[in-house]
Amino acid sequence: MAVEVISGGDPRDVVSLLAAAFVDEPGLGWICGPGLRARRHWFAATLGTHAALPGGIQYLAQVAGEPAGAAVVTPADRRPGCLAQLAWTARVCLGCGPTAIRRTLRYLGASAAPADALTLEFVGVPRGLRGRGVGRALLERVITDAVGSPVYLTTADSSNPGLYQRFGWRETGRVRVEGLVVVAMLRPGDLSNR
Repeated sequence: MAVEVISGGDPRDVVSLLAAAFVDEPGLGWICGPGLRARRHWFAATLGTHAALPGGIQYLAQVAGEPAGAAVVTPADRRPGCLAQLAWTARVCLGCGPTAIRRTLRYLGASAAPADALTLEFVGVPRGLRGRGVGRALLERVITDAVGSPVYLTTADSSNPGLYQRFGWRETGRVRVEGLVVVAMLRPGDLSNR
């Protein structure tokens, strides 16, 4: 089956897909706890904040017309303004509790993207849809659309760095945040697209 990746799509699909894809991801588990409901609230608040950034892109992958995976990229050197940050804080506090806010900020404080790099905030495929080339299609689209710009990411899932390395990312550092090891990675902008 062919995988189609579009930019945009229904934000509710992106939230649902990422919440399901990150169900066993250690970083989000540490931030939100084990519940899918809290993860959905966290993703809805976070993606709502990212959607307000000029140049941010949400990708939706489809297999046979059905949503199968998602990715979110934010532009270089752009961060949400004060009002957007306050709105995110209120939404996360109401949906997930204050611990999720503190832990998100600790995770984000572990490493910062270079000023000239796009940030691959999230890429995910729910467990039942993995192994169909959806993740590969999403990463290839992100790389193609980056048009020579460096792309930064972090991961707390120890199985992810090897995957990202196959697509040209290189580890730039590791930071321990409580029980997590957060790996920062950068894909230089001068690599030819795959």
